[in-house]
Amino acid sequence: MLEKTYEPAAVESRIYDAWLEADAFAAGAGAKPGAETFTIVIPPPNVTGSLHIGHALNNTIQDILIRFNRMLKKDVLWQPGTDHAGIATQMIVERQLAEKQLDRRTMGREKFIERVWEWKAESGGTIMNQLKRLGASADFSRERFTMGAAGQPDDQMVRAVTKVFVELHKRGLIYRAKRLVNWHPGLETAISDLEVENIEVKGHMWHLRYPLADGVTYQFPITDEEGKVTGHETRDYIVVATTRPETMLGDSGVAVHPEDERYRGLVGKFVELPLVGRRIPIVADDYADPALGSGAVKITPAHDFNDFEVGSRNGLEAINVFTAHGAILDADFTPEKYRGLDRFEARKAIVADLVALAEENSARGLDHIEDKKIMVPHDEKSKQVVIEPFLTDQWWVKAEVLAEPALASVREGRTKFVPQQYENTYFAWLENIRPWCISRQLWWGHQIPAWYGPDGEAFVAHGVEEAQEAADRHYGKPVELTRDPDVLDTWFSSALWPFSTLGWPDETPELKRYYPTDVLVTGFDIIFFWVARMMMMGLEFLDEEPFHTVYMHALVRDEKGQKMSKTRGNVIDPLQLIDEYGADATRFTLAAMAAQGRDLKLAIGRVEGYRNFVTKLWNAARFLELNEARRVADYDPRANRLPLNRWIVGATARALAEVRAGIEDYKFNEAANAAYEFVWGTFCDWYVEFAKPVFGGEDEAARAETRATAAWALDRILVMLHPMMPFVTEELWAETGKSGPARETMLILAEWPDLSGLEDSEADAELAWLIDVISNIRSVRAEMNVPAGARLQLVVTGAGEQTLARLVAGTALISRLARLEEISPRSEVPGESAQFVVGEATFALPLAGVIDLGAEKARLEKDIGKLDAEIAQIDKKLSNEQFVAKAPEEVIEEQKSRRDAAMARREKILEALKRLS
Repeated sequence: MLEKTYEPAAVESRIYDAWLEADAFAAGAGAKPGAETFTIVIPPPNVTGSLHIGHALNNTIQDILIRFNRMLKKDVLWQPGTDHAGIATQMIVERQLAEKQLDRRTMGREKFIERVWEWKAESGGTIMNQLKRLGASADFSRERFTMGAAGQPDDQMVRAVTKVFVELHKRGLIYRAKRLVNWHPGLETAISDLEVENIEVKGHMWHLRYPLADGVTYQFPITDEEGKVTGHETRDYIVVATTRPETMLGDSGVAVHPEDERYRGLVGKFVELPLVGRRIPIVADDYADPALGSGAVKITPAHDFNDFEVGSRNGLEAINVFTAHGAILDADFTPEKYRGLDRFEARKAIVADLVALAEENSARGLDHIEDKKIMVPHDEKSKQVVIEPFLTDQWWVKAEVLAEPALASVREGRTKFVPQQYENTYFAWLENIRPWCISRQLWWGHQIPAWYGPDGEAFVAHGVEEAQEAADRHYGKPVELTRDPDVLDTWFSSALWPFSTLGWPDETPELKRYYPTDVLVTGFDIIFFWVARMMMMGLEFLDEEPFHTVYMHALVRDEKGQKMSKTRGNVIDPLQLIDEYGADATRFTLAAMAAQGRDLKLAIGRVEGYRNFVTKLWNAARFLELNEARRVADYDPRANRLPLNRWIVGATARALAEVRAGIEDYKFNEAANAAYEFVWGTFCDWYVEFAKPVFGGEDEAARAETRATAAWALDRILVMLHPMMPFVTEELWAETGKSGPARETMLILAEWPDLSGLEDSEADAELAWLIDVISNIRSVRAEMNVPAGARLQLVVTGAGEQTLARLVAGTALISRLARLEEISPRSEVPGESAQFVVGEATFALPLAGVIDLGAEKARLEKDIGKLDAEIAQIDKKLSNEQFVAKAPEEVIEEQKSRRDAAMARREKILEALKRLS
């Protein structure tokens, strides 16, 4: 006997344990012999991470696809695992050490790595366990980690990374060079663009005067407010501007546009760098914009990405003035008074000296300071450390070479993006790709397989023995080698994920069977950092794309459309949702809102609403159980006699087809909404209500047929909902399986049914007519404020033979569900009645004496007036260009939603007035 209420907390862990015990998640579980494969690799979450709402959406979508394809009896593999998250993990362990007054450098590399592995064993599995609470049915027996196994240098994952590095180096696609990188002065390492967040801050633009060298002067035009030249001023300096005055110590040139008439005669001349005294050239370069500032730009190739390119084009020296931790270098080319100062302390000292210099000599020093909001790159995790462009020796990949096949794959349709619009993002990244910096100055990660000889010559090899042999040959004698201390960018190892997790570089049966995978489900923000790089590596090393489809899910925002953040205090924790509403309601909410290409606006009320849906399903199953609706072994839905049962069989077939189409087309919202509308609306609200008099009637044959049909339909409902709501459906499958024929499998391994050919157009038409009549009567009662207890008359005119027959057959149902006292065919529509038309017949509900028709009409017209005023007010706002330009996006969306709701309400009221007339 089903419990009176469904309690997710009491069921979910028990059900999950039962799935694990049955090995239901294992690759190939439940598959038919010779079945085609269906494979998804989980985007490996950081080993440091915990489940956030984006993870919940991402993994819900994956699990829907996995459970659905498993029910199609395919050989399914959902490959799980985690990423070693080099920077984040090292930061956590270093913080723990600092609390104990320990430091990794005093510990040494080996001991520190041992400590990280200990942390991973103790705390590194959090997110995988949280995914299990969501119901993820990944094959956890195959769980992998991008760093491989602890203390196993020959682990297959380590060998995969090493092989790729060595092979790309042999092919000339990996090289070492001094180039600019994003540098984290706190961690003293290069970081990726994804780990940099540009934050708008209140800053300054310092305009500086650089004196022309060698006694040179020039005529600088003076313009009025309209830009007209009104005269000239003889100057012996150029004005440049910077938001980072400390970088001027590394200036090696000033750039002007080649077509800027103001400076044409100065190209090839020199300026003297204030405070430093170094002569630096004036060069012509398109990078200088004549319309910005003075049109002259200071060039610091070692500390600005654009300047690096200008410097490379013009042969300017790249002068690095910072140490790895962001202090001014102690070097001959830096003024002694600034050496060792932190970059921001140096900024204050340099600005003060430039002010003093200007007071002494008007041709040099500070011209003026402009207050300005500027974008400053910060460490994405802490939001505290300012990131510096920094010139260092790093290892690089010629990504532009690897990108060509990856571009062709998408252009030629071998891999497609859903929604397709994300192809443009992919193309934009890959068509403008730059060398990929793959080295990090960390200890946690895959150590670069390169060893250096006494003169710095690098020997890239699979191991130290191989490197030693190469070095001995190179030098003609044994030499001592030193291993490169750096590790590889985390994205380098995760780029191999679709095949390294399957055993590559070994020729494993899993690799042969499950590569290429089928679908990648991920977020749009890592199209370049992960998706594109997996494409590159898959094509380079296995000559085949790693997946045929990339489904890009949108961002989960709060109910107002704002991005979730801790500072806003609007973060929604999926684990709290699961605790309060259950995993099924949480998953179904995310699925129902996952429209392609549209961000989700998640309101707690939606989750609560879908919890009610879970309850509705449970109560319907319990009602059927109380009415002895049990599965029948030899039940044949095609043999049904009653139109009611023939109708629900066809409706079930249609709903299953719609849910299947939604999942297969990656329109998860359409799949969820089709299931919801059928289960709540068609099955619970109509079929169960229509079945009640049959269950309580004296026609034993009709009762038996309806019981068997209801149980059959409930089984199919459990199947269609299972990919989205696995726990409650599995529980009901088990409970309803206690009567009738024994279940062959758990629901997770049941087969998705083929119900083609079960629709019955005659029964559909008859029940559609019945529902239409009852719905119209209910609408009239609601719109006209008819008292709930009032029993009305229904007058029918113009009814044909078929309508009259349906009226006779349905009188009892219509009367009970629409609260009617009498149904009577007549030749004329009575006065003072509300009317509607179904088919050829006109239906009228006489309301005289039941409500005050005049007052009701006046109320409705007054409501129309209020709505018209509200709509006009919103239209006025939305047509105001200033309002639209300044208002936050979520405010605009709220106004549009209010307008849509008001328009919908207005249409309903107009329909009610139409009925009265």
